[in-house]
Amino acid sequence: MSSRNPIIAVTGSSGAGTSTTTESFEHIFRSLGIRSAQVEGDSFHRYSRQEMDVEKRKAREEGRNISYFGDQANDFDALERLFKDYSETGRGKMRRYLHTFDEAVPYNQMPGTFTPWEDLGEGTDLLFYEGLHGGVVTENNDVAQYVDLLIGMVPIVNLEWIQKIIRDTSQRGHSRESVTASIVRSMEDYISFITPQFSRTHINFQRVPTVDTSNPFSAKAIPSSDESFVVIRFREVTDIDFPYYLSMIDGSFMSRVNTLVVPGGKMGLAMELILTPFIRDLIRKKEEANKQLDWMSDL
Repeated sequence: MSSRNPIIAVTGSSGAGTSTTTESFEHIFRSLGIRSAQVEGDSFHRYSRQEMDVEKRKAREEGRNISYFGDQANDFDALERLFKDYSETGRGKMRRYLHTFDEAVPYNQMPGTFTPWEDLGEGTDLLFYEGLHGGVVTENNDVAQYVDLLIGMVPIVNLEWIQKIIRDTSQRGHSRESVTASIVRSMEDYISFITPQFSRTHINFQRVPTVDTSNPFSAKAIPSSDESFVVIRFREVTDIDFPYYLSMIDGSFMSRVNTLVVPGGKMGLAMELILTPFIRDLIRKKEEANKQLDWMSDL
C-alpha cells in the first residue's frame, strides 16, 4: 500500500461483471477529475491464445489441467512487480491483451496476442486494475499487499457460469460445449486462486438472481438486473454510513451488521455512493503525502 501512489483493484473471474464495474469507476474518476493508469488483468497471461491452445493439449496428454485462473498460465511475478513499482514510484510496465479483431487491427496484430510492453504514462493519480488476480496470494507472490482498495465482483457461481457461457458463445465465437468444458477444467484453479481473494477484499459486490438458475448450462438468457439483488459486504472498513445508504437506495436493507442488500437495478447507484468517498479519501491522503514530501525536501 502507498499513500503517494494508491492502487485500486477490481477482482473477479471471467464473466463476473468486472468490466461493467469498470464503467462505474470511470464515471467516478471523471467526476473527481482523477487521471488513472488502467491495467487489464488479461495482459498478465503467460501465453498468447495460440500458445495457450498448445499448453492445453500438452496438459491433457500429461493428465493435468491448465487454466487462466491458475499460476501456470499467468505471470504473477510481473503483476506483483508492476504493483510494487507503481506503489513506490508511480511508474511501471504494462501491455495489452487483444481479445478481438477490432482491438487488434490498430496494432496490426491478430486477436489473442499481446502488445509490446510499454511504460505507464507519468503523472497519474492512481493505478486501476481490473481482472482475475488483483488480490491473489501464493507461496511465491503477494499481489494483494500493494492494493489500497480491493473490490470483489462475485455473482453466485451459477449466475457467473451463465454470464460466461452466454458471453463466450455470443461474443467470442466459442461453442457451448467448449465453454462448459473450460469451466470444468478450470474448477481446481478457481478454488485455489480465485475464491480466496474474496476473503481479502475490502468490499464485495455479489449479485444474487431471484429467478431459477438451477441449470446454468441450459440457460438461454442472463437474468436481468431487475431480476436480482446485490449483496454488498464490507470487511475491515470503518465509518460506513449505513443509514445514509438505506435512505438513498430505495428497497435496500441490512442483512448483517456489515452487509447491505440493494435491488439489482440500483447497483450502479450503490457503487457510486459507496466508492466515491473511499476514492476521494485515497486522493486526499496522496495530496497530504506529497505535501509532506515537498516540505521535507525544502528543509
